[in-house]
Amino acid sequence: MSQNTSSNKLPDTPKELLHLAAGPFLFIVLLIMVCAFLTHLLIGSETLEEYAKANPEIAYGTASEDQAIGSAEADTEKAEPGSTDSGPSITDAEAPTNALNGSSIETSDEPTAYNTPKDTIPDGNESTASDSAADRKEPDNMAANTERTTYQTGFYYEPLSDSIKDKITGISYPESGCTIAYEDLNYVGLLYIDFNGEEQIGELICNKAIAQDMVEIFYELYQNDYQIERIRLIDEYDGDDTLSMMDNNTSCFNYRVVDGTTNLSKHALGCAIDINPFYNPYVVFNKDGTGETYISPKGSEVYTDRSLDFPYKIDENDLCYKLFTEHGFTWGGNWNSCKDYQHFQIVL
Repeated sequence: MSQNTSSNKLPDTPKELLHLAAGPFLFIVLLIMVCAFLTHLLIGSETLEEYAKANPEIAYGTASEDQAIGSAEADTEKAEPGSTDSGPSITDAEAPTNALNGSSIETSDEPTAYNTPKDTIPDGNESTASDSAADRKEPDNMAANTERTTYQTGFYYEPLSDSIKDKITGISYPESGCTIAYEDLNYVGLLYIDFNGEEQIGELICNKAIAQDMVEIFYELYQNDYQIERIRLIDEYDGDDTLSMMDNNTSCFNYRVVDGTTNLSKHALGCAIDINPFYNPYVVFNKDGTGETYISPKGSEVYTDRSLDFPYKIDENDLCYKLFTEHGFTWGGNWNSCKDYQHFQIVL
């Protein structure tokens, strides 16, 4: 019996294989075309580029992200070298104010935290933001006074405040019998370099007629790193000039007599000052010139020999001598009957 196998016969040639595969391929192509046509009908003729332009928040990110990126780029441009744009400025309404006088806290004339390089101090009355009063520790008796006159930052003078009057009355300023009025005196605030080379706050009381001289002189000493051990009111030594000298304290006003006499000192008028007194003692000689009879303060005898070279010695080559004499002061080291090497005074 014969068997018909033509329906199960495999193709024998490449032509037959191609013909057999063409059917499914054409079907897939047709299906893709149909899908594309249906998609076109559903979304219209908009391309991807057109869609992106119409929907940037979806295609490229959110609007807030765009703004953040733009802001960052702008900041980078401002920070580039040579840029003159320092960012937004503080308006008068936004600027913080000084609680003492309602002025802007951009400058201050008060003395501050004392690690500021001296070359940052301006030549005039201006002050710098890096040199503000908020960065400095200020003594209780150095609060701002509306009548203050400022020479340079940290160097100023003003009438005696009530707190200063209370501090000195009964000590350097007698409760009665004083021949100079409070109104004739000024409080002087200043900076100086101590024996450790560190910047310090100093304070003096002097006759108001020489207050400007004081700030000018001490500013020059400060600028030249002239070392002074301490500058405190004599009242911190209970008005005792000997104790002040033994502590090598520089001081000015003290209503007292000349040491060893009954004569009123120029210190009593606020017209004299003693600088580094322990190294520049007060010496009184015998009338016959046979030797020294009195040296003050005690312990400073070695410094009476002015031919020796030692630190903090005041002589005619010393900057302190030059500045005070240029301002019209006389030096006690030039006296004949005695030598007061620490002492400068002026006659008003």
